Amino acid sequence: MEVENLTEDIIAFEIEREPAMAGELKTIAFIVEDRRDCDVVLDFTKVDIITSPSLAKLLKMRQTLLDVGRRLILCSVHPFTRSAFMVTGLDGLFECADDKASALALLQTDWFPKDTT
Repeated sequence: MEVENLTEDIIAFEIEREPAMAGELKTIAFIVEDRRDCDVVLDFTKVDIITSPSLAKLLKMRQTLLDVGRRLILCSVHPFTRSAFMVTGLDGLFECADDKASALALLQTDWFPKDTT
């Protein structure tokens, strides 16, 4: 897993494909819980599929960030993974961007997602 500080309060993580993704999401969740002062970009460049446990971890991370007024942006999401979001009805919950630069631009807008839980 690669970690990159895009700005003082935006961290990007390039995550690996399954099965490594599940462990990496757990590690990222600990970082998010510890810091609580950053937005998170997850780079899905290497990910082609996603499992149910990883989806659950993403949902929990999204809620943790929303609870403290922060955002989770997914970028470079493979079409198969987007399909998984659509099939499960989660596509409307996750903000997605084409790449890290687009994610950074999205985070610099004033828009903030509604909590739909």
